[in-house]
Amino acid sequence: MSRLLIVSNRLPVSVERRKGELHFKGSVGGVATGLGSYHDSHESLWVGWADVPGRLDSMERERIARELHDQHQCVPVFLSADDVRDFYHGYSNKTLWPLFHHFTQYAEFDAATWTAYERANRKFRDAVLEVAEPGDMIWVQDYQLMLLPQMLREQLPDAAIGFFLHIPFPTVEVFRMLPQRKALLDGLLGADLVGFHTYDYVRYFLGTSRRLAGTEDHGGRIMMNGRQILVDAFPMGIDFDRYAQGVEKPAARREAERVRERTRKRKVILSVDRLDYSKGIPDRLRAFAAFLERYPEWRDKVVLIAVAVPSRTRVEHYRALKREVDELVGSINGTYSTIDWTPIRYLYRGLPFNQLMGVYAVADVALVTPLRDGMNLIAKEYVAAHAGREGVLVLSEMAGAARELSEAVQVNPFDLDSVVEAIHQALTMSPEEQVERSEAMVRRLKRYTVQRWAEDFLSTLEGVKSAQIELEARLLDNATQERILEHFSAARHRLLVLDYDGTLTAFSEDPQAVQPDEWLLKTLGTLVSCPRTEVVVVSGRAHESLGEWFAELPINLVAEHGVWVRSGDEEWLTVEPMNDEWKARIRPVLESFTDRAPGAFVEEKDFSLVWHHRKVDRRLADARVAELKETLVSLAADYNLAVTEGNRVVEVRAAGVNKGRAAYRWMCREDLDFVFVSGDDETDEEVFEAAPEGSWTVRVGLAPTRAAFSVRRPQELRVLLERMAKDCDA
Repeated sequence: MSRLLIVSNRLPVSVERRKGELHFKGSVGGVATGLGSYHDSHESLWVGWADVPGRLDSMERERIARELHDQHQCVPVFLSADDVRDFYHGYSNKTLWPLFHHFTQYAEFDAATWTAYERANRKFRDAVLEVAEPGDMIWVQDYQLMLLPQMLREQLPDAAIGFFLHIPFPTVEVFRMLPQRKALLDGLLGADLVGFHTYDYVRYFLGTSRRLAGTEDHGGRIMMNGRQILVDAFPMGIDFDRYAQGVEKPAARREAERVRERTRKRKVILSVDRLDYSKGIPDRLRAFAAFLERYPEWRDKVVLIAVAVPSRTRVEHYRALKREVDELVGSINGTYSTIDWTPIRYLYRGLPFNQLMGVYAVADVALVTPLRDGMNLIAKEYVAAHAGREGVLVLSEMAGAARELSEAVQVNPFDLDSVVEAIHQALTMSPEEQVERSEAMVRRLKRYTVQRWAEDFLSTLEGVKSAQIELEARLLDNATQERILEHFSAARHRLLVLDYDGTLTAFSEDPQAVQPDEWLLKTLGTLVSCPRTEVVVVSGRAHESLGEWFAELPINLVAEHGVWVRSGDEEWLTVEPMNDEWKARIRPVLESFTDRAPGAFVEEKDFSLVWHHRKVDRRLADARVAELKETLVSLAADYNLAVTEGNRVVEVRAAGVNKGRAAYRWMCREDLDFVFVSGDDETDEEVFEAAPEGSWTVRVGLAPTRAAFSVRRPQELRVLLERMAKDCDA
């Protein structure tokens, strides 16, 4: 595997100043913990912010950079105090964090913090460019660096760049609130692979990209400026053995015994979170209080250990949250405590690893109920620590981990009653059921560890780059164009089979607006008049439209995807006997879908019906197309019809009729020694397949194809046709 450059806001190593001396130690939590083990075991460099307290002189910066590079394979990015305030605490955590977690009421929109966000992303770009080498894979992490993929793409156009978002991606209605939404979306689309924890977030991103950037995707693959981008889900795992074995360490066992003594062997419910409004800690405390009220028999028999790790203490929303949590803990303990029992043991601090393992080991129930969370690794750590032993995980449906840990007791964290009942279910669950649920989750977590997650992402990134290289290898280069022109000039009998929409002309929002321009009519006219040369224009359009547009040219035409054909100045003919009796049954179906998709309309041709949805909201159109095709399946079978999907259209026509079959009447001639075929979508693949061996086949647009070559856009094909026409004039 190539060398890996990991780029994240923070490094996996923190730098501390003690008595004027600098000290280096491993960071804990978040991306640093998740990717740290992978970084340690692979050839990689980690680029990130060196969060060093106090001012640094040039000598200290140099020493820090040298030590981080030589001892920890890290490259520091030094940010000013203003950068940290406006980029990190500002735009990243006062704008993006609340919006992406759907806490829109907390989002702040400040032009100055956006400027700092751009500036900081450029600093990260510059740091990467200083160390990047040809062949490196660059993996950008999380919401603080959403502009970085495109910034790197501009400087390293051929680099393999991946991006992973560790928090939720919001719905398009929320994302579009961002004044800088286009810049952020363009930034992400600079990556070759964009990864999320769940398919829900993938779906939201693809919908947002369609709505706001006008992209199309096929199976999560987006074509952007001739480059294929893959969007996919990679649920992050944990270092399973670290937690499964961690609870067995002597220090962890001693801590577990201390906790058991202090709780007097009562049932223990554990809550561990950063103190963040997305974690739902106040709601969790209220649910615990309601549980004690509803089930008084559990008073003095259960203890909630609530660990709240300080977070963003300079942000007012977080200070207000701490006050609320402090008051709730005080109120609940004041209401229910007895002389020898305090229902909530509240710790406002992080726990060292061994202490955390001891608490994990003792906890009978883990209460993990965030209001919205990208993944939540606490849930996975708890399951690993219990590794097939008794212990119940109560997990929020709003956490990404819920998609994998289906055996947990899942709850809607906004429904207090459901959380109360889940606590009761967990405390009263039989040991056998606890072990059965645990073992199922453990098997899954053992298979998909953080190492497997990283390897899966990076191998997929390699696959995307290979696919890009394969597609680009098909691009029609200058040498190949010269060969085509030489073959064209030397040929005695030539045939050009050219698709119309998307090939000879670009698409338009109005299907009736794309008429041939003066250049196209002149060029085709020259080619048609060229000795021993035939031209066939193939289209899905109605034969009346094509006949009118090309009335002055003795050109061969195929209309309605092969239903109608015309040879030169002759009359239009149908390929085979046709009828349209089926329309009376199909038309009402299409019209009903038109009523449910504003902007859609039905186009009626002689022997086909076309449902156009180019003007329909992209997300709605995708849903309606899937539903329409499913609805048409049985009807199509009854009437021997084919249902095909083209560029923003669904067409119904007689089965067995297609462009390839119609064009074959010209391509089957034995005297042809030059055949050139070009198209742009799935319906044109039928023509490529029907083309005789030795044909020159070119697809417009980079996509998997039977064509031998590709060009990125119609204009490039026009240039080649113009050169053929000039050869005829000569």
